[in-house]
Amino acid sequence: MTPSGPKAKPPKGLGKGLWFVPLGGSGEIGMNLNLYGCDGQWIMVDLGVTFGDGSIPGVDVVMPDPDFIVERKDKLLGLVLTHAHEDHLGAVAYLWPKLECSVYATPFAAEFLRRKLPEAGLQNLLPLTEIQLGGNLNLGPFDIDFISLTHSIPEPNALAIRTPHGLIMHTGDWKFDPDPLVGETTDFAALEAIGQEGVLAMVGDSTNVFSEGESGSEGDVRIALTELIGKLSGRVAVGCFASNLARLESIARAAEANDRHVSLVGASLWRIVDAAGKTGYLADDIVFYEAEDAAHLPNDKVLYICTGSQGEARAALNRIAFGNHRDVRLEEGDTVVFSSRIIPGNEKAILKLQNELAKSGVEIITARDAPIHVSGHPARDEMRRMYSMIRPHTAIPVHGEQLHMRAHAELAKECQVPQAVLVENGSAVRLAPGDPAVMGEVWAGRMSWEGDRAVPFWDPVLRDRKKIFYGGSVVVSLVLEDDGRLAADAQVSVLGILDPLADDGSEALAEEVEDAVERINGKSRRDDGVVEEAVRRCIRRIFAGRQNGKPLIRVHITRI
Repeated sequence: MTPSGPKAKPPKGLGKGLWFVPLGGSGEIGMNLNLYGCDGQWIMVDLGVTFGDGSIPGVDVVMPDPDFIVERKDKLLGLVLTHAHEDHLGAVAYLWPKLECSVYATPFAAEFLRRKLPEAGLQNLLPLTEIQLGGNLNLGPFDIDFISLTHSIPEPNALAIRTPHGLIMHTGDWKFDPDPLVGETTDFAALEAIGQEGVLAMVGDSTNVFSEGESGSEGDVRIALTELIGKLSGRVAVGCFASNLARLESIARAAEANDRHVSLVGASLWRIVDAAGKTGYLADDIVFYEAEDAAHLPNDKVLYICTGSQGEARAALNRIAFGNHRDVRLEEGDTVVFSSRIIPGNEKAILKLQNELAKSGVEIITARDAPIHVSGHPARDEMRRMYSMIRPHTAIPVHGEQLHMRAHAELAKECQVPQAVLVENGSAVRLAPGDPAVMGEVWAGRMSWEGDRAVPFWDPVLRDRKKIFYGGSVVVSLVLEDDGRLAADAQVSVLGILDPLADDGSEALAEEVEDAVERINGKSRRDDGVVEEAVRRCIRRIFAGRQNGKPLIRVHITRI
């Protein structure tokens, strides 16, 4: 490990031909960052976040490490955003200062991003260009068409990327929804035309590859929500993904049909609504109330739309469930509707949230109980239809864990795609010349946002925090004469772990440390490094074999 972090040696030839290099979103769902290189010049597609899984304490926002392309940022022609979901653009405000490139997005994603920039002080710095729906963008050797699809947010775009070496279809997140309610329907004519051109490779969404049939329509969810809410008494709170604007409108219409007023609870909901209003995606007659105003309404006249359907600790639903929300209170006779799916990895957090609500007598309704959610990603029949139109020579599954991507590769072969290439973050795929293949690896890591800067996961700060979390820590302070003799008793502090030698306040651990120092050869005691290592060995020996037997050890030496 070097001071700048671990490195992978990129394969030879990255300056020639056509390449695909994912740095995030391959082998996982979330945190998307994809790179395309053509004869030494690069574009980035998406720059998103995922959320901490508890493996490192205090890490809430996780981003891909862009170090590989930062080292080549003079060759980076631009960042192209496919849509406004956090896992596709959420890292832009954090990482753009490392890249300093132009950013391109269709109007809704551009407006959503603008509302995030002031938090990072980038509102007057980041060069953001809007591309109209169905528009075209030319960046050096890359000629890019934006193709309108449907998803769970307005303006999801596939990218048809033409290069001197061939045409790549990058699907982004998508589905085929015949009734999306908000935004355009899929541009099937454009998809057919792309397929007729001849597509070298399709880089595609794998999220729902295990779901047969079709993903379902947002229009059907609106009908189901209207019927369900009509049967409920008391207060109603609906948890959903904040970015699903069509779902927000459906909930609002369902509330309106049942004589309820709608309150938004959660800052991210207000941000998405503000962006929708600015870009014309929110009907003028829909009114949302602040939670403090809705608190004065009769119980059967209010409906809250809340963030936190995934059990996020700081989101609205969690604060409501644990009685920590200033304006919203739920009790027996009230209902919480989860109009969302469980993202893998969030099961425990969601169950904890639902159990806490149940303690208060709140009824819980999920998509298992009523058809109140559809996915924004394609099921297998939709994927088959996409392959029948695009007819790529090679399929490259992304946006999924390894099981998803392998199943996607098998599906592509069933659809008569000649070959599939399996990748993971850091894979360097040469698309042309020759058959597409993984030719090597580049560095692909993760970063956390710590206060005001991005910190790589290999950074000692995060490494030590994790070690303290699992193993506790031992801090030893020594005061030594210049010749190495102890000038005072050793001071030992044991944090987050039981001292195996502690007995009625004895100083046994400190005595063991002092004995370890005194056993050092006289001349060697003058060397702080030798003393520190002797103390470390002593502490490791004492704690060895215990359940948390590897504490973080710090030794402080003062010479007088």
